[in-house]
Amino acid sequence: MKSTQLLSVALGLALLAGAASAANWTSGMTEGKVTLKSAGPITFGPDGILFIADTKSAAIVAIATGDTKGGAAKAVKVDGINSKVAALLGTAADQIILDDLAVNPASHTAYLAVTRGRGAGATPVLVRVKGDGNLEVVSLDKVKHARVELPDAPVDGVQGEGKRQSNPRQESITDIAFLEDRLLIAGLSNEEFSSTLRAIPFPFQKVANGTSVEIYHGAHGRFETRSPIRTFVPFKVGQEAQLLAAYTCTPLVQFPISELKPGAKIKGKTIAELGNRNRPLDMIVYQKGGKDWLLLANNSRGVMKITTDSIENAESITAPVGGGGIKGTKYETIDAWKGVEQLDKLDAGNALVIRRGEGGALNLESLPLP
Repeated sequence: MKSTQLLSVALGLALLAGAASAANWTSGMTEGKVTLKSAGPITFGPDGILFIADTKSAAIVAIATGDTKGGAAKAVKVDGINSKVAALLGTAADQIILDDLAVNPASHTAYLAVTRGRGAGATPVLVRVKGDGNLEVVSLDKVKHARVELPDAPVDGVQGEGKRQSNPRQESITDIAFLEDRLLIAGLSNEEFSSTLRAIPFPFQKVANGTSVEIYHGAHGRFETRSPIRTFVPFKVGQEAQLLAAYTCTPLVQFPISELKPGAKIKGKTIAELGNRNRPLDMIVYQKGGKDWLLLANNSRGVMKITTDSIENAESITAPVGGGGIKGTKYETIDAWKGVEQLDKLDAGNALVIRRGEGGALNLESLPLP
């Protein structure tokens, strides 16, 4: 008996409903210029609405792109996309950062969140990859948009000493995803348990404080409340909507979405330790061969194809996992997907990835889901 179902089915129905009542999704939006201090994680919601995380401002901006129509997805291959983006923006390849990739499910069009420049003078730019592989800057001078700020964001400033210095504001938002009528947000807050999840209703209303989360980290052998979630996906386990989240060094943790309430403190269920000295980069969920799978890109351990067969009955990891070992939910490494740094679903059978090639070039390409 199948024990897990993709939430993307429910999301697909929500997208169709949204297309039929687009005025509801854009309720409360104003038309004008969008000002961003940064462009971090991005994701699409219904009717071509793009959500942009402005981590420096600890804010989310929703933009009505108007990109709502398209045929079947086409194969994509743009070699050296970092150099081509740089040329588009009139700078050198080492002066841009490709912060995130998102595919619009309504049109199968890819969008890139880009930082132009380094240091205090860096500016965020939104770039669209057209069907012919050419690039264009998305103007934010006159668009319908809505904005919310997180009320409990960490202070903007360097903290710590020596090699442990960091600015927690840069991790105020580490990943986002849209589900049905809510934007799910992971990041850090200014609370004692600073690792935080949020479920913000959309169209945006007043935003309350987030939900503080605690996990057991097997590789570290302790409970943790300050490590941010790096990437996550919504997923249905049994009959309950869950959020599956990956942390640095590398626990995979399950949270019931129903428990994401303002000011609450919850404890996640660690269902896998995927190996230490490793940072998760991006994750998607897809269906193949009648089964549901997770695909997790990492900086040190490649792309992992993770089974969901046993998630509903997975044991909680509550004891140390030493020696860089792995435990819990099983996976296989997809060797052919070397160098993947970002990924999103292009359609039911293909993913779109950014991966590092020879000489450090970054390439955008579509790959059949494994």
